[in-house]
Amino acid sequence: MIQGYCIGAGMAVALGADIRIAAAGSRFAIPAARLGIGYPLPEVHTLVSAVGPARAAEILFTDDQFSTDQALAAGLINRVVYPGELEVAVAELARRLADNAPLSIRAAKAAIRASVIGTPGLRATAEKHISACAGSADAREGQRAFLEKRPPRFTGA
Repeated sequence: MIQGYCIGAGMAVALGADIRIAAAGSRFAIPAARLGIGYPLPEVHTLVSAVGPARAAEILFTDDQFSTDQALAAGLINRVVYPGELEVAVAELARRLADNAPLSIRAAKAAIRASVIGTPGLRATAEKHISACAGSADAREGQRAFLEKRPPRFTGA
């Protein structure tokens, strides 16, 4: 949930989130070049993963502030909402995520990370989480709930 200025270290914190929803009117920038500092490599990697190398270069080289529309187009954020709707939108998304199978969310998160970073260790971890879903109680519950046309009740097992 982003509202207002998301600058420098604030951008690093935001980029660490899987999903970013911002209030219209928020501003985004990384002023490292103007401050004479190097932006930390892990945060640069996350930025490049989110927006690509050319856009990351523009963000890091220029110190330009980006509007919510520009941040959305660049891939810095997932969605823009009116400021008065931000907390409701984030709470609704969190509720929707919480209603899903925890093992599946864990597997998806690991697979996304492995596909972005690509190290053998992360790929192995992702494969382990994906395999854990196959015979899980949550997988059986999800299939039963689908056939019974009811919402599933996942337990994370």
